[in-house]
Amino acid sequence: MGILIYAANISLDGFLEDEAGSFDWSVPDEEVHAFWNEHERHIGTSLYGRRMYETMRVWESDDWLLDQPPVVREYAGIWRATDKVVYSSSLAEVSTARTRIERHFDPEAVRRLKRNSDADLSIGGAGIAAEAFRHGLVDECVLLVCPVLVGGGKEALPRGIRLDLELLDHRRFANGVVYLRHAVRRTA
Repeated sequence: MGILIYAANISLDGFLEDEAGSFDWSVPDEEVHAFWNEHERHIGTSLYGRRMYETMRVWESDDWLLDQPPVVREYAGIWRATDKVVYSSSLAEVSTARTRIERHFDPEAVRRLKRNSDADLSIGGAGIAAEAFRHGLVDECVLLVCPVLVGGGKEALPRGIRLDLELLDHRRFANGVVYLRHAVRRTA
């Protein structure tokens, strides 16, 4: 059985992107990129909202990777080896391998996917992650807190939901990014 992990780079004030939609402040250096590579290596299926999928599909192409550091090129291979589910009512087709579209988020289907998975699953995209949180599907949160305040934008965590968390791991990177890994505590 796999667990569902919400993983994201966030600003210190809790945003995935700023008010202009930019997340350039969260571009990882080599050490942080190597961390993400190791994290993603254990993911068998990634669940994405449409916008997150459209952001991530750049990893399917080799064109821009030629002059990138080895750690970046390595991530492309890891991403390509992962199954992907995109939740979208508007996306006509996918442009990446190992990818399928689901027209709506079905919590029971995600529970079955977790139950039948030999590897962990990740969920990315604020909207789809909020749905997973609301339905009690998220088992862990992996957050890399970037040393920046952006003042507003897309919130990393959903409002109106209370979850008790247990700190499982943490680390400080040389560039000031702080890694936090929490398990979601289930109440009886």
